[in-house]
Amino acid sequence: MNTIASTRLALLLLGLSTPALADDAPLILDPSVVTGSRSASPTFDLPYSVDGISREQISDGQLGINASEALARVPGLVVQNRQNYAQDLQISSRGFGARSAFGVRGIKLIADGIPASTPDGQGQAATFNLDTAERIEVLRGPAATLYGSNAGGVIQMFSRDGEGPPRIGAETLVGSDGLNKNHLTAEGAANGAGFVLDASRMDTNGYRDHSSARRDQTFAKLNFQPDDDSKLALIYSSLEQNGTQDPLGQTWAAYKADPRSVSANALTYNTRKSIDHQQLGMNYERYIGDATLQVNAYTGRRSVIQYLSIPKGTPANERGGGVVQFDRKFYGGSVRWMQPIESAPGELMIITGLDFDQSEDSRHGYQNYSGNTLGVKGQLRRDEIDTARSLDPYIQANWALDRWTLQAGVRHSTMELDVDDQFLSNGDSSGNKTYQKNTPSMSVMYAFTPQLHGYVSAGKGFETPTQAELAYAPGSIEGFNFGLKPSESTQYEVGLKAQLNNTRINAAIFQITTEDELVVYQSLGGRTSYQNAGRTLRRGFELGVESQLSEQWTANLAYTRLQATYDSDFVSGGSTAVDKGNYLPGVPQTTLFAELNWNPRDWVSTAIEGLYRSKVYVEDTNSQRAAPAYSVFNWRARFEQKVEHWTFHQTLRLDNLLDRQYVGSVIVGDGNNRYYEAAPGRSWYAGAGAEYQF
Repeated sequence: MNTIASTRLALLLLGLSTPALADDAPLILDPSVVTGSRSASPTFDLPYSVDGISREQISDGQLGINASEALARVPGLVVQNRQNYAQDLQISSRGFGARSAFGVRGIKLIADGIPASTPDGQGQAATFNLDTAERIEVLRGPAATLYGSNAGGVIQMFSRDGEGPPRIGAETLVGSDGLNKNHLTAEGAANGAGFVLDASRMDTNGYRDHSSARRDQTFAKLNFQPDDDSKLALIYSSLEQNGTQDPLGQTWAAYKADPRSVSANALTYNTRKSIDHQQLGMNYERYIGDATLQVNAYTGRRSVIQYLSIPKGTPANERGGGVVQFDRKFYGGSVRWMQPIESAPGELMIITGLDFDQSEDSRHGYQNYSGNTLGVKGQLRRDEIDTARSLDPYIQANWALDRWTLQAGVRHSTMELDVDDQFLSNGDSSGNKTYQKNTPSMSVMYAFTPQLHGYVSAGKGFETPTQAELAYAPGSIEGFNFGLKPSESTQYEVGLKAQLNNTRINAAIFQITTEDELVVYQSLGGRTSYQNAGRTLRRGFELGVESQLSEQWTANLAYTRLQATYDSDFVSGGSTAVDKGNYLPGVPQTTLFAELNWNPRDWVSTAIEGLYRSKVYVEDTNSQRAAPAYSVFNWRARFEQKVEHWTFHQTLRLDNLLDRQYVGSVIVGDGNNRYYEAAPGRSWYAGAGAEYQF
């Protein structure tokens, strides 16, 4: 099917519409969230920047593949789809996480109470199963520091409970660049227990050469009430990607000559990555008088093998190897006590809790050649056990008194890293490091009127180096860089929240000062080492608008203006001067998302999406070619029909309607000057599904 055929099908379906008026539920302008306050509260009544993304916004006309589909509507977030399933999404919150070369760092990722981030702060958004999501909550600013180290923001996904009559469903999706996704589901409730079962397979050839991927996801959830005062949920999920090709970044010249191009080294060494991830979690909640006890526990394993393009003969390949392999065991849990204080004026709740997380990696490195054969596992060059653990107690108070709302708390964050080097022919790199910090936060809101609230929020946070950032000492020194210090931030936020008729407006200005910012020291021969770089300053403005324009029309807007600069001079790589006032790489100054949604009938919805992003610098000196600004527009539509026990739906989507060529994401500080990752041109997608209710 081509784009013309997709468009004709959309017009045909619209032409078959009946004259019935839309009876869809109105846009929810004040969703309840638990992130930040720890208990369900309307976002309008919370004294900080927090947004909830509903199930309809996650699934309506979307592909259900990448979290970037849903998160673009949140101000303050920059979500870049690398078009590279070997490296995952790039997500930053008010500049935190922008330097990540792979995965997500500096932002706490949580799914159903199970951290998708390791204790050192490295996370994978690919573990989010969007097909089962009930909602996603996003917390930004000072209040996020109560979630521990590496929490420059919090993104928390909640799966839906099994409810209602049992039903089964199947759907398929096809699209540009060989995309194919097949999805099976069963859910409902029976004999007092709810269940959700879900399995999907996604295949793609990828937009760029050498970027094909297959992703298999499974999910199972059982929820029930052991008695009248308690709730229990058991959750299992898995992610499997075998042989995911990695096209690496592009130089500017290669990108301009052919956006689909791939580095020659990627083909020579057949760069690729395989992932096998499984986890099991339990959430238990019990009401004890007026108080609530919440207990969470989880365990899992993750195996990864990645073939890099470090050339044969490079010192890094001889010492550490060009093949990375690790087997990770992770587990942890949390306990939380929520106690209302009846004797206090107003509504006061005290929350105390303890979080424990641990991950243990059996990590190996091999040369990526054997004799003259390249891109294979060769001699062992690295063998170690890396353990990261955190144990964080915290206390928090939520107090509503007349027109005032106060939320304050403090967390004692500890992250301990231990390295047991078992490959001793190049010296013993064993060692350990412990980082500790108290991270307080306070937020105060005043209700000027029932429809207008203003707030002030302040907090201190810190960001520890990840294992990957500690892995290599600067220069040719062998061993871990235990001299790295955590960066420490002081954050302030002032905001207004307004509800005007059928329109919700959130506006916030913020300032973040950071000491000992973690930046790239050197990227050479396949190894990247890091250093602390003095001070940074981030000042910004966020605006979010949601409006029910009429019974059939809704609109959304998310605008971010962020000035993120170095606030002191420093020297990178031992000789390169980086001046005060330079912009932090990977952070656009302006981001604007807008959406106009039309529901002309109760069985059809269609929308236009627009995204603008200003230019993005790619390294600290700001001298290399910045990724240019771009604007893209997308169209989507969803149709639904109900016939007795059956519900049918169809999805059509056209991305990049104007067929613009642009850089979708950047690799900060790449040592080979391959900073750029091209985004697809005009792309089409079409899907259909059916569900049977018993």
